[in-house]
Amino acid sequence: MPSPLQFPFAEPPAAGTTIEVAPGVRWLRMALPFALDHINLWLLDDEKDGVTGFTIVDCGLSNDATRANWEKVFAAHLGGRPVHRLIVTHYHPDHAGNAGWLVDRFRCPLWMTQGEYLTAHAVMDNAAGYSPEAAIVLYKANGMDTSHDEGLAKRGHFYRKSVLPLPNQYRRILDKETLSIGGRKWRVIVGNGHAPEHASLYCADLGVCISGDMLLPKISTNVSVWSVDPDGDPLGQFLDSIRDYLELPADTLVLPSHGLPFRGAHERVAALEGHHADRLAELEQSLATAKAPLAAFDVLEVLFRRKLDTHQTTFAMGEAIAHLHYLLNAGRASRKVGADGVVRYAAPE
Repeated sequence: MPSPLQFPFAEPPAAGTTIEVAPGVRWLRMALPFALDHINLWLLDDEKDGVTGFTIVDCGLSNDATRANWEKVFAAHLGGRPVHRLIVTHYHPDHAGNAGWLVDRFRCPLWMTQGEYLTAHAVMDNAAGYSPEAAIVLYKANGMDTSHDEGLAKRGHFYRKSVLPLPNQYRRILDKETLSIGGRKWRVIVGNGHAPEHASLYCADLGVCISGDMLLPKISTNVSVWSVDPDGDPLGQFLDSIRDYLELPADTLVLPSHGLPFRGAHERVAALEGHHADRLAELEQSLATAKAPLAAFDVLEVLFRRKLDTHQTTFAMGEAIAHLHYLLNAGRASRKVGADGVVRYAAPE
């Protein structure tokens, strides 16, 4: 069945180059060293105090290859003009990894929502319940066996390996705030579920929305329960948040962090809602037919029909717990902690 989405750009820009997708909006792409093998970043024409320059949106994973490609982009497109600010949509490593480097290099401010900025610091510092050790405790409490112990040990503190320290100052951005970038108005759309306060940007004049990870054309973004909020309902938050994109005009050009730019935001929201409804129904059926209550680790094969490495399994565990919590909060599942300390779910009592 053909996709209801329209993809006006058939190919992404080559490494170190850009493609103009709308007046004053340039698309660049950086490689990622895992299954999700790329991230899209954005370079916006900007002006400050009469000086023309740029705003950067998101900055890629911290590694030498990414910074080398940034240098190619700067040489080809900046022409000696300054970067006036860096906007980071959320704290995840592929979005925030080079923030400290760019802020230092251009002496520009970092703009983020408060939830994302403070979470980045907490994760970096193992503070406020964020740490690899706390995550492992959560996974074990939800049934993960010892098969991934070696992989988790090798993975270590992935965030510190992938993100340079963020600056100790930032400019806070707020939901529904209007930012002036290059003489155009961009409205902030804060979404929850994938990250604490993910910021998308919408420009009505251009008919463009930089959606970050909230609205992707081919995959559903990861929606996980984390150790800091072990009883959270991120899937419910995510499904509530994506309905905000139904308020955008139907022909809006959506600029996602992964995949190709597309038109069809309304259709994509409907598809994501349908996808999660199907997974929830399958999960509910599994609980109803199981001979004994199931832990999140037991239902990974229901939600993910492919072989998962350790990196993917950690995300899958968070997402499985999120789906189980959604069913629990909707009265479609029950939950008990066994004598072994493992949380398991069953049909409602």
